[in-house]
Amino acid sequence: VQLQASGGGLVQAGDSVRLSCAVVGRTLSSSVMGWFRQAPGKEREFLVTISKTGGATRYAHSVKGRFTISRDNAKNTLYLQIDSLKPEDTAVYYCALKSVGLTSNRADEYDYWGQGTQVTVSS
Repeated sequence: VQLQASGGGLVQAGDSVRLSCAVVGRTLSSSVMGWFRQAPGKEREFLVTISKTGGATRYAHSVKGRFTISRDNAKNTLYLQIDSLKPEDTAVYYCALKSVGLTSNRADEYDYWGQGTQVTVSS
């Protein structure tokens, strides 16, 4: 199973960005998915998780309202829309796949990880 994250880059504060995570080797519809990020010198931080069908989502309080997770099972791709970007959103963003069970905010419950995509927000 491989997760291929893309869509990051250098953006201005206030801009929006959409990150993508293509899943290869496993059907997306059979997997719980999540997004995490890690800023320099900080621990990996949970952002949001989505159920297999997309019917249930759970956001970290810190990102609720600006971040939106979605999935296109037909394209086997997960997305993360980030609006009103702030300099403190600068981090490497990771998508992750959880093979069994329900949604989770715990990184250690995810089985596969993408390589990460860097988002840098300038003020």
